[in-house]
Amino acid sequence: MSRRRRATKRVTKPDVRYNSPLVAKLVNMVMLQGKKSVAERIVYGAFERVSEKLEKGDPVDLLLGALENIRPRLEVKSRRVGGATYQVPVEIPFERQESLGFRWIVNAATSRKGTPMRDALANEIIDAYNNTGSIVRKKDEVHKMAQANRAFAHLRW
Repeated sequence: MSRRRRATKRVTKPDVRYNSPLVAKLVNMVMLQGKKSVAERIVYGAFERVSEKLEKGDPVDLLLGALENIRPRLEVKSRRVGGATYQVPVEIPFERQESLGFRWIVNAATSRKGTPMRDALANEIIDAYNNTGSIVRKKDEVHKMAQANRAFAHLRW
């Protein structure tokens, strides 16, 4: 970790089709080995499936709703005090909430074996939008962990 200066936040350029930086971030998370056109095809195909199944209109709004349901607000971080290590609950900055949500969506879609990635991604977005599925459970586990350790909140730094 560099001690010289804080890393600057880079602005993500909006994607071509929906003109949304949120979709561009999802494309970048799905992308493997620099193959952006393949990742775009996967994400856009997933958006088509999501809008077909939910029939609610704009896929970007559906992605926003799904992200709202799965973003964790609190998490625990290890803090060493004396000789003991405590799990201290801390609030998460908005950028980290967003990146954790996207990471969880992509990892859950990748772990669905036997289905094409665009179908798996579409199903994960639909599950997140409907507030069901493994990602929502993961968010609830993170929140439960923070609630269980709120006695150590005074150790925040």
